[in-house]
Amino acid sequence: MAQTKEKSRIFVVDDELIIASTLATILRMNGFDALSFTHPQEALRAAREKAPDLLISDVIMPGMSGIDLAILMLKLWPACKVLLFSGQAATANLLDAARERGHQFEVLAKPIHPAEFLLKIKAVSEAVPA
Repeated sequence: MAQTKEKSRIFVVDDELIIASTLATILRMNGFDALSFTHPQEALRAAREKAPDLLISDVIMPGMSGIDLAILMLKLWPACKVLLFSGQAATANLLDAARERGHQFEVLAKPIHPAEFLLKIKAVSEAVPA
């Protein structure tokens, strides 16, 4: 019997419930194990239970930015891949600050078409860690 490959576990974090839940639903419909969160702290708690393979997070959120969440997630799970998305211009300053701290993150612009989103997720999921 052929061994089935485990689904990639993806955390989607956005303070806007409709965005987080819609992206997670799109991912689940396309064969991923996706969970949505509206608070970065919830995603961190869930990650302590079981590591995600990929974190997809909005950058600008109240309480904790997606960049800070990504840095904390990578401390917990260095193999976790990160993809950020944002619709705000203030993101550039936050990314520059992260770069100065030694972190390089890719950012997708919101809104993003579901087909483009899925292509990006599949490319990131299949990428071999450096």
